[in-house]
This record gives sequence, structure tokens and C-alpha cells, in this order.
Amino acid sequence: MITLEDIKNNQEISMLLKASCDCLTAMSYTEHGLRHASYVSNTAYRILKEIGYDERLQELAKIAGYVHDVGNSVNRNNHGITGAILLYPIFVKMGMPLEDIGVVIAAIGNHEEEIGAIVNPVGAAVVIADKSDAHRTRVGRNDFDANDIHDRVNYAILKNSVFVDKGNKIISSKFYMNESSSVMDYFQIYLKRMIMSEKAARFLGCQFRLYINDVLINSPEHISHLESEDN
Repeated sequence: MITLEDIKNNQEISMLLKASCDCLTAMSYTEHGLRHASYVSNTAYRILKEIGYDERLQELAKIAGYVHDVGNSVNRNNHGITGAILLYPIFVKMGMPLEDIGVVIAAIGNHEEEIGAIVNPVGAAVVIADKSDAHRTRVGRNDFDANDIHDRVNYAILKNSVFVDKGNKIISSKFYMNESSSVMDYFQIYLKRMIMSEKAARFLGCQFRLYINDVLINSPEHISHLESEDN
């Protein structure tokens, strides 16, 4: 079986990751480099492990999480679909089983909240991991723009974490913010991402709970209600 270490040692994938990071840096986006890739990889893996999925899917979650953003090397728009297309021939050349390729590219191609859907457990774990990565380390110290809501929200978040309560079937995403931004700002850019996280948790047979500064912000019913209003 192809492992995450095999992926990290592949020169083509390493080039795509660097090109993706360089493109988004030039566009003044928050950090999308190896730190973000490693965070999503590790968190997606841990979600499936703690819920009790088998080792094969755990490893595929590591892989999908690590490479989910390589499509940004081409364009930010539809980068999930682009990334899946770019990676397919690389995976084939590496000898990844076609069944595993299908799982991984579906997860990558569906992780964007604007166009994606929850289609398999790996994709669900990647979505929750990706959308939970808001943190001040994603904002470059020399590039911080207080008028940019993405910079402002990310810089306000001092700590973020994802917890899995297997017994009660709850996945919790927790953020600790200071007063340099606000919950209103947070939801202005993250509401659709939290709606997608709720769908992902439900696919995994769990509830999704969002906490900011230890205050429960949502309930599944509340998010579903907001989603119907948004549509």
C-alpha cells in the first residue's frame, strides 16, 4: 500500500505543494504550505482512527489531507477538482491501487465548500480537518492586514483543536479567540465551512459541535436551519 511517506518522497507532489504555496502567497492568502498540509493530514487521520475506521482508510485520510490543496498551483477557483486531476496520473505511476485512488481523488475533489459534497469517510475527515485550521500562524507577520477579514480572524485565533468523543458520537471543533476580531467576523467567512463540517460529521455517524472560547455556538439543528435560510 502507498503510504504518506511515499507521497512525501515524490518529487512531483513536492513540486505541486510548493507551487501551490507560492501562488497563494503571491495572492496574499493565508498560509497553505507544509504546515497546513501536515495539520489537515494528521487531523483527518486522527478523526478516522478515533472513530474506529480501518487502517487503510486512516492512511488514505493522511494522504488526501496532505495533498488536498495542490490544485492551487494552477488556480484558486475549483482547486479541489484541479488537484484531483493532477494527482491521478501521479498516483497511477506510483502504483497506488485504483480503488484507493478513487477514494482519495473523490475526497480532494469535494473538499471545497462552494462546490463539494461529502462522498466518503476520507472526504468527511478531510473536510472537518481543513475547515478547523484557523490560527494566527497562518498569517505572515510582515503581511498582516487589519482590513482583511481573513487575516483579522485568523490572527485572533490563539488555539484551535478537534476532539472526537466516540462514545457519544460527537466531533467538536474548538477555537480560542482574543478581542482583535469577533464571532461575527468569524461567521462571515466560516459559516458555509461549518455547515459542511456538520454534514461531514453526520456522514461519519456523529454530531458536530462548534465552540468558541468554550461557548457552544451551534447545534446540528441550528446549522441545518441556517443552511436552509442561506439557500
